Amino acid sequence: MKLLLKWLCSALALLMVAYLYQGVSVSSFGGALIAAAVLGALNAVLRPILVLLTLPVTVVTLGLFLFVVNALMFWSAAGLVSGLAVAGFGAALIGSVLYSLIQLAIDFVLERLFLNQ
Repeated sequence: MKLLLKWLCSALALLMVAYLYQGVSVSSFGGALIAAAVLGALNAVLRPILVLLTLPVTVVTLGLFLFVVNALMFWSAAGLVSGLAVAGFGAALIGSVLYSLIQLAIDFVLERLFLNQ
């Protein structure tokens, strides 16, 4: 139940990013659901490998290179899903930061909801 709710909220977060920033567009809620699932899968499988491979650069940049890794994941998801479009790498960077901030707020609210039960 919690996983399904988080998936739906992730799709809503993608729609919010598309609403807030013109460099990212989502075709429909169904496209957002698929994009959220693909983005979650990429973040679960590919992101840890990229973080490990780019660890020296991440240390030198004091962690700022992780923004680039997040943008690459966001851009890759847009390349794999036809319902999500990103204008370029800069748009992917801004979109991934917005998506991360919205996800942070969603996780905070969901944690508060499930702690009260």
